[in-house]
Amino acid sequence: MDRSWMWRLGGALIMAMVVLSSVWTPPAHGISEAFQGKIYTPGPLKPVDSTLKVRVGDVAPDFTLPSISGEKVQLSQFRGQKHVVLSFVPAAWTPVCSDQWPGYNIAKELFEAHDAVVLGISVDNLPTLFAWTQEMGGLWFPVLSDFWPHGEVASRYGVLRSDGVSERATFIIDKEGVIRYIDIHDINERPSLESILKELQKLPSP
Repeated sequence: MDRSWMWRLGGALIMAMVVLSSVWTPPAHGISEAFQGKIYTPGPLKPVDSTLKVRVGDVAPDFTLPSISGEKVQLSQFRGQKHVVLSFVPAAWTPVCSDQWPGYNIAKELFEAHDAVVLGISVDNLPTLFAWTQEMGGLWFPVLSDFWPHGEVASRYGVLRSDGVSERATFIIDKEGVIRYIDIHDINERPSLESILKELQKLPSP
């Protein structure tokens, strides 16, 4: 089967996203007018405040967390099926977080072209996450609550900060369950979508 068209499509979509990200400047407090007056701004924070407990090449620690759709999601359920992009964000209703996940919504086709699924994780409780993501207009990927035991999954990966929120961290896990990419990002800044897509390109596609 000639799959070259998929790679050409993926390349064209990546270029489109790069152009879009270069010209699109989100408002300072959230991606849309819907967030105006609803965002808590903590001010500049220590960029990283945790000690990583996993490395590239490790088997990703498995976990099961509740999602805002009512289902429980287990990381290992994607084994042999999808690459997984774990996206930890510090807290709902904060400036950078309210901008980051909607960007992944726009890029849904790019993740699908790389046979990948995003799992969004926050230490917020389910009602808070539900209300926050509804304000975004909904998200195509599972949003999971690491609220109780508080931050247990973030702690297992070594991305739980001393104030009880998680780092702004991205882990790419291949279909064998092995960690292939880690980005513990400056909590004050939004990670580059382009970097994530470049790492996904290195993994086997369907």
